[in-house]
Amino acid sequence: MLKDIQSTGNKDTRSGFGDGIVEAARKNPNVVALTADLAGSLKLQQFIKEFPERFVQCGIAEANMMGIAAGMTIGGKIPFTTTFANFSTGRVYDQIRQSIAYSDKNVKICASHAGVTLGEDGATHQILEDIGLMKMLPGMTVIVPCDYAQTKAATEAIAEYKGPVYLRFGRPVWPIFTSDRPFEIGKAQYFSEGTDVSIFACGHLVWNAIQAGVILEEKGISVEVINIHTIKPLDEAAVISSLKKTKCAVTAEEHNIIGGLGDAIAQCAAKNFPVPVEYVGTKDTFGESGTPKELMKKYGLDVSDIVAAAEKAMSRKK
Repeated sequence: MLKDIQSTGNKDTRSGFGDGIVEAARKNPNVVALTADLAGSLKLQQFIKEFPERFVQCGIAEANMMGIAAGMTIGGKIPFTTTFANFSTGRVYDQIRQSIAYSDKNVKICASHAGVTLGEDGATHQILEDIGLMKMLPGMTVIVPCDYAQTKAATEAIAEYKGPVYLRFGRPVWPIFTSDRPFEIGKAQYFSEGTDVSIFACGHLVWNAIQAGVILEEKGISVEVINIHTIKPLDEAAVISSLKKTKCAVTAEEHNIIGGLGDAIAQCAAKNFPVPVEYVGTKDTFGESGTPKELMKKYGLDVSDIVAAAEKAMSRKK
């Protein structure tokens, strides 16, 4: 039962990245970290303390950082670039496309402060298009972990994964609930199995999906909650299997409904097993300044929004 899934604490996902890159570096001497003047925000203090010779401060020059990282791979290094998600993608898209994706370089693009939960910094920093930008690049793996523990595990995993990766995480303190669950790139993670509705979620919205599932279960609805932490490559087998059981779906993400997880699930459904799909995400809009809680509510990312979407999806079944 979903109500049995409990938080074991609260911590920001960016700290999961900071702890994960230290573990990755301890295991592999080729792991290096680059930052664009945001070492503190990306929780790199311990990495710098243990591996000062493997840290590169690029300053406020994100495009240059991507070029340096691409070049370092030629010598066998595994560079992790670090800055805010807006600067990791939108500001440097040309460099990522040409020097990293097109060239198939083993660069790990690690992006914090994504989505509206960035909060008070406002619309200019709250990128809501980055998943779409990155998943459209041929060969780019896109991972959006849901809590501190999964972000740490994902960070360690991508160090061993060959090829360019976009790893997206956030700023707010969030419940930890995956400490005892294994993480594997490209493999969906089930939190419940059900027959009435599938809820596919990523990032911070996984916890909200679980809470929505609890409410739905209390109404007698059988809910399948699946964490799609890897947006690309999508675990299509898991998606199709779930849709064949429930025959309707909800997608939940802290991202524009255009181009993100929702579109990936809908495309998979359209090609393999067409069913009603309802999207929970931002609706073709920029964000604004406010607390994470206020913004999640305003932009339709709350638990109640997922419940309503699930009920609507079920009502659309033939």
